[in-house]
Amino acid sequence: MQRRRSLQYLTLLGVSSGTLLAFSRLPEDIYSLPEFGNATLLHFTDCHAQLQPVYYREPGVNIGVGSERGQPPHLTGKSFLKYYGIEPRSLKAYAFSSVDFPELARQFGKMGGFAHLATLVKRLRDSRGAGNTLLLDGGDSWQGSATALWTKGQDMLSACNQLGVNIMTGHWEFTYGSEQVLANIARFSGEFIAQNVTLSEEARFERDSENDRVFKPYVIREMDNARIALIGQAFPYTPIANPRRFIPDWQFGIQQQRLQQLVNDIRERRLADVVVLLSHNGMDVDLKLASRVSGIDIILGGHSHDAIPEPRIVRNAGGRTWVSNAGSNGKFLAVVDLQIEAGRMRDCRYHLLPVFANLLPADPEMQDLIDAVRKPYLKKLQQPLEIADRLLYRRDTFQGSFDQLLLDAQLKVNDAQIALSPGFRWGTTLLPGQTITLEEVMNQTAITYPETYTRAISGRELHAILEDVADNLFHPDPYYRQGGDMVRVGGMTFRCHPDAPFGRRIFELRLPGGELLDAGKRYKVAGWAAVGAAASGRPIWDVVADYLQG
Repeated sequence: MQRRRSLQYLTLLGVSSGTLLAFSRLPEDIYSLPEFGNATLLHFTDCHAQLQPVYYREPGVNIGVGSERGQPPHLTGKSFLKYYGIEPRSLKAYAFSSVDFPELARQFGKMGGFAHLATLVKRLRDSRGAGNTLLLDGGDSWQGSATALWTKGQDMLSACNQLGVNIMTGHWEFTYGSEQVLANIARFSGEFIAQNVTLSEEARFERDSENDRVFKPYVIREMDNARIALIGQAFPYTPIANPRRFIPDWQFGIQQQRLQQLVNDIRERRLADVVVLLSHNGMDVDLKLASRVSGIDIILGGHSHDAIPEPRIVRNAGGRTWVSNAGSNGKFLAVVDLQIEAGRMRDCRYHLLPVFANLLPADPEMQDLIDAVRKPYLKKLQQPLEIADRLLYRRDTFQGSFDQLLLDAQLKVNDAQIALSPGFRWGTTLLPGQTITLEEVMNQTAITYPETYTRAISGRELHAILEDVADNLFHPDPYYRQGGDMVRVGGMTFRCHPDAPFGRRIFELRLPGGELLDAGKRYKVAGWAAVGAAASGRPIWDVVADYLQG
């Protein structure tokens, strides 16, 4: 019987029986979790509107600075596998690392997809009891695909409602504009929470309001065996990382002091047995926050797309806080089983489950919904543009091959000397030989400010731009980091010393022939996704489509 089940799973994975000995554990073990505790939190984050199963390569480089270097989440590849005791070339090695990615992707197949995620969520709810389970969405769910952009997040609202999301917070959701965000939240079956989003002074004056809250800061959920307080922490740097014009009346920030006061109030009034922060800070920021704010039991984090198999435990004045991050693109579902006794959390078991599309059958109701929302756009989405001649991916500290494609397109189509592209961490992966469709291009570019531009920029200004982004990425204080990877650059090269002070990290800016950039000379620079004043050029996906078809 054991071998028969093995062969059945291998058939699902497209693997021949001759490779059976390559598996040290049966795939079924991944989803067979031992029972523990009396309440369960299910958490996903940063799915970036990927309703369909995808390939997504985890970073090969994720540089940390100072004491963070070589520590989670700044571990990748073989070092990551060794640190967590993950067997190379296994299912988990494929899910959690970039090692041997093209080969393992062909062997194990795509991951994620809301229909497959729905199957896993239903199984866990059934096993633990619906009254003992909450499903949490850490944000960045309504943005990242063509259909999400074209429907202003309505496709994802339908899917999240069908999935049964109870509570969420946000980041890229805000780029649809405040009016659309509020309209979407009105359609959301769950609750949207964010303690760190407030009205500006001008907006409060105009509305003659003493309350500066835009959203509920927290909710208390009465479960069968516990009371859970969930506090929302939206991305604190939204008006800096994204255009402020979309949300002119809303202020953001970490709001550490306000958060501590909120936690203190919940604890002193004994409103809950467990306090959870549903965060979109990024893991480095959450680790510092956990050391500064006491009284939070668990931080379920997002934004930085770090797939961390085990939470890090941070000591603080009130005891300890578990800090986690649940990956991205629908690849993972975190399962947090809590043991609650006498009004407090006594223990916790954390599992970050990879969502393998070949091992989890598609939920029929969710698949029908996905097919329905995609149907009007299917012909356009499937428009073929080219064939990938190499692995096309985005995520890495300094460069990704799909980013290089975006840069090459701008250099060619816009006849520029130098090209810039933002270091977004979302964007799916294509294997060599796959067709690059318009949908695949949109998976890298689907934002509400996609316009391209060409400008004359001096060498001195280019250096300042790179220094500014590098400071955001490598500042020794995590509170000064806004997330994302290094801005991508085409038509020139540079060197970077991450641990150097501001103004001295970037050096040796050179043109392709080896000539150093002239600080006083102006160069024709192409770019897209301008955060300041709106650009007026063609959308980046049109530029890339022209380049590929040409």
